[in-house]
Amino acid sequence: MIDKVVASAEEAIADIPDGASLAVGGFGLCGIPSALILALHERGTTALEVVSNNCGIDDWGLGILLGDRRIRKMVSSYVGENKEFARQFLSGELEVELTPQGTLAEKLRAGGAGIPAFYTPAGVGTQIAEGGLPRLYAPDGSIAVASEPKEVRTFDGADYVLERSVTPDFALVHAAKGDRYGNLVFHAAAMNFNPLAAMAGRVTIAEVEELVEPGELDPGQVHTPGIFVQRVVLAPDVEKRIERRTVKLTEGSAS
Repeated sequence: MIDKVVASAEEAIADIPDGASLAVGGFGLCGIPSALILALHERGTTALEVVSNNCGIDDWGLGILLGDRRIRKMVSSYVGENKEFARQFLSGELEVELTPQGTLAEKLRAGGAGIPAFYTPAGVGTQIAEGGLPRLYAPDGSIAVASEPKEVRTFDGADYVLERSVTPDFALVHAAKGDRYGNLVFHAAAMNFNPLAAMAGRVTIAEVEELVEPGELDPGQVHTPGIFVQRVVLAPDVEKRIERRTVKLTEGSAS
């Protein structure tokens, strides 16, 4: 078996070139590979095409790369927490391929399973299927690039739209535990998109909070088998932020 552990996040991402496509796991700020994102930012890698549910917030997660104009294109399903994202998109600085969330998840899963395309009912009768959805604006506000129409077929009396799967050059994921063979265990909501991204990437890099020896993980509890993972890096002390803090007023407290 191959020991897939590398010494640092910087070493793990060192061969990601400008213009690479990346699948990035997590949801909001939960389960995002912060150490790998920070290392990629420090290295100066640019012109990236990123497949991720969202783009972090203005000063954390993928928002760090976005703020320094390192991302050329985003394939996302939710973009509402990042004002800089909206500004870049509307001003023609960023290409955006908006994708229904379930479709995005299946694009990653199917890509990892070797399935090049699939039919789904999501988006039938909308611009997702019919085309014309803005992907890139011109500086004057006109649409420079719009989505193309997609094939629609009828199965058992219902319409379905054909969606292509994705297999990005690299995938960056965050796991609670991992072993030297690349087997990964995710914690709670950090399961969102991380296992799918790990499957889809041609080269998958996993940062783990705890590194264990082979045999310590219960095989029945492994979420992503090591066959999908090429590199593992220990990142136990990465800062974790709360995207939206909600508190409840106690009796007698000021409103």
